[in-house]
Amino acid sequence: MADKKIRVLLVDDHAVVRNGIRLMLGTVDDIEVTGEAENAQDALRLVREQDFDVALVDIALPGKNGLELLKLLRNEKPKLAVLILSMYAEDIYAVRALKHGAAGYLTKNSQVATMVAAVRKVAAGGKHVSPALMEKLAGMLSGGNMAPHETLSDRELEVLRLLAVGESLVHIAETLHLSPSTVTTYRARILDKTGMKGNAQLTRYAMENGLLM
Repeated sequence: MADKKIRVLLVDDHAVVRNGIRLMLGTVDDIEVTGEAENAQDALRLVREQDFDVALVDIALPGKNGLELLKLLRNEKPKLAVLILSMYAEDIYAVRALKHGAAGYLTKNSQVATMVAAVRKVAAGGKHVSPALMEKLAGMLSGGNMAPHETLSDRELEVLRLLAVGESLVHIAETLHLSPSTVTTYRARILDKTGMKGNAQLTRYAMENGLLM
């Protein structure tokens, strides 16, 4: 990578966020943002049209979320290093992202130096994992206890978050393009896996564990 710039694709539905990240990465000479997308569909189109070394992908995208896009990008361009960039703390989505093939996980309050170092590392084929996340992964490998929400599937976690902010089953179904009966099934699975008794307990749990923003 010493002879050419690292080509970065930014995927975030907020132009202000993209502008901020572009400025942060623009403080060094070896990284260049060569593409931007505000949703999964546009991101897939760009990776088919252009070559990128690293994709910085937000979790909370309209339509298909960042984890769903991650899976699609891994299928489309297996050699593309995908860094998940999110407002959510590491302990909520980082392990899921790594399991799905992400090269690393960054929170949006990361320092410029951290973001630049992460982009350089994953572009070179490495992984960006913070010390705290490394410790968590080690604990999981050694059989440490998992928090209830960590036992949920990606879709179940998404449904939990929507239930916790008071969305109705019908509205959740429309948002996620599912049938109401399917959402009802997800809710039942969530209650069973977490041991909660209803939406009020789910809301309290989500608030206490930083699942809501």
